Amino acid sequence: MIERSAMKTAILCLFVVMALIQVVRPQLLWKINRPLQKPFVKDYDATEPTDAGYMMSRAVGAVVLVASVTMLINTL
Repeated sequence: MIERSAMKTAILCLFVVMALIQVVRPQLLWKINRPLQKPFVKDYDATEPTDAGYMMSRAVGAVVLVASVTMLINTL
């Protein structure tokens, strides 16, 4: 059985990786999530975020990255 601290560390590492991707390449996350949109969206290009939307996504990713790195450091 995995210890709680090891599980918490693994989850925080996953958050760090996802937040880092969101900060560096938010378009990549948009393309990865396209299959999930298929039942709901007819035109993918019409629903893609604008540059301002991607900038907001980067800002949120930066906040999540700082928070998850801080929690990871405290856990270790």
